Amino acid sequence: MANTEASWTDSVEDAVNSVFEPVSKFLGDIVFYTVNIFGTDFPLIVGWLVVAGAVFSAYFGLAQLRHLKLAYRLVRGKYDQQDAPGEVNHFQALTSAVAGTVGLGNIAGVAIAISIGGPGATFWMILCGLLGMATKFVECTLGVRYRQVHADGTVSGGPMFYLRRGLAERGLPSLGKVLAVLSAVMLLFFSFFGGNLFQINQSLEQVQSVTGGEDSIFSTSGGSLVYGALIAALVALVLIGGMRSIGAVTSRLVPSMAVLYILACLLVIGFNIDAVPGAVATIVTEAFAPEGVAGGFLGALIQGFRRAAFSNEAGIGSAPIVHSAVKTKHPATEGVVAMLEPFIDTVVVCTMTALTIVIAGGPLYQETRQAATSGGEVDTSTGYGISITSDAFDTALPWFPYLLTIAVVLFAFSTVITWGYYGLKCWGFLFGHSRTKDLVFKVIFCGIIVSGALLSLGVLVDLADASLFLAALFNIVGLYLLAPVVKRELHRVLEYVRRRDAGETEEEIEAAEAATGPVSRGGDGTTSLTK
Repeated sequence: MANTEASWTDSVEDAVNSVFEPVSKFLGDIVFYTVNIFGTDFPLIVGWLVVAGAVFSAYFGLAQLRHLKLAYRLVRGKYDQQDAPGEVNHFQALTSAVAGTVGLGNIAGVAIAISIGGPGATFWMILCGLLGMATKFVECTLGVRYRQVHADGTVSGGPMFYLRRGLAERGLPSLGKVLAVLSAVMLLFFSFFGGNLFQINQSLEQVQSVTGGEDSIFSTSGGSLVYGALIAALVALVLIGGMRSIGAVTSRLVPSMAVLYILACLLVIGFNIDAVPGAVATIVTEAFAPEGVAGGFLGALIQGFRRAAFSNEAGIGSAPIVHSAVKTKHPATEGVVAMLEPFIDTVVVCTMTALTIVIAGGPLYQETRQAATSGGEVDTSTGYGISITSDAFDTALPWFPYLLTIAVVLFAFSTVITWGYYGLKCWGFLFGHSRTKDLVFKVIFCGIIVSGALLSLGVLVDLADASLFLAALFNIVGLYLLAPVVKRELHRVLEYVRRRDAGETEEEIEAAEAATGPVSRGGDGTTSLTK
């Protein structure tokens, strides 16, 4: 029976791979095109994302640092506007977006990055995360500025809308339409395979590893099917409730799983407290003078930048879809809140993972570093990355593999529900919104969850990764062209905050804005100064 089960899944895998492998290779070679810099391959798409972060950081005067306090106050609800269009508050929008980025990459990807690039890669990871905060600010402000509020009060937003509407305002309607459609197609494809199938497949592997490996009940087709069906049912329940349901779930789930994971990291660090100063010094020193890293300084930088860029998704265009659902009359308020997303994902969670692995110095990490240092081949799979992290925790917490499994499943679940929402909005943009059309998407999406428990479909996942970062090419072009709009929105919200802090009412502030000069109105009815 087991052989029969294996044979039909292998047949499906082989059939799909044979069809899509040429397409995946062609697109991957383009999107992830690399240039060799002092012996290290540097993907140009990473440079595209990092440069955008640097440009926006300069253009907005390091807004990601200057307005961190404002972001905190907004998340705490100090300036919430309950009568504003939208579906969720700032905190719920933030946790929903974080749910889509904090995932397996924070556990597995970081382990691989510092194994190949050395501890110094952590420093560059943090820097890239800080730069990504500026990009996230720009795209999420635009997401709210050009969103569409439907008659039933639900909201649709994201790159599809600000590229089409925003570039039309700039006199480039044709370019805007093309970029909008391409972005929607790329993000929709990723939602099916990268944000869904891959997450389920990898989380199931971790469940199997702690429940008996090949002898686990979850290693049989029946057990895998039960796992996939259970996750699909839970995801369906959340998606049926729409953005309000997603916000309610993620506002509880994301803080809980983040705190759980960070506490586990702190426990390991606490067990090795004497090693902390040395580990921090190593991270800083090896950022500029790494030992045994191909490409030296640039090798560490590339690994750190690559991990951060792939992890926080700044510039991809995915996060604005969920941030657009916030209740606000001032688009830049959510842009400011969105800056916290790369900070949480990269500066906090990724750094905690890296610091834990470096301090613990587990045998698997040491073995992998030795292989990388000697020029040997390093396994870069997600499963192996999880094993490195688990091995580090095991030095202090022998029961950690079970805790890690819970974290992996929760991370995967939260990622899937958020990408389900992203995919639904892209689907609606391309095919129109109706109860029937939305139901068709949800059935397909949940069906892929079940298939992800049975099939890995690696070629489709690779193709999805290429599609996701191809979306960044289209999105960032629009961000550059629309940056002046964001600057006006930032000035407007800072004036709004100043007036609120001075004790003025919403009515007084709106009257003052109306008297200032000509305003343009976004699809949600928000006003934007054009003078």
